[in-house]
Amino acid sequence: MNRSVRFGRLARAEANSTQDWYELRRAGLGAEFRDALEEAIARIADSPFQYQRVHGETRRVVLRRFPHAIYFRATEDEVVVLALVGRQDPQGWQTR
Repeated sequence: MNRSVRFGRLARAEANSTQDWYELRRAGLGAEFRDALEEAIARIADSPFQYQRVHGETRRVVLRRFPHAIYFRATEDEVVVLALVGRQDPQGWQTR
């Protein structure tokens, strides 16, 4: 069952700024990051409860190929993305 996915304001800003950062490093890398992000979001929407709980009802999925994790909460109908966090700040999502 595919649930609707909603990004929190800060999570959307993190995704956009991270994509921009990768694109500045190498042309096309930002698009590759976006593809990896969208693939992870599709996996979450399909089966959110398969992912490890990291704090209360907050779960985490790691992007393939990029050192970033998506922190989210899910219900039967919806997934809310709380944060997109790189390895340099793994606890940053906890302030959300």
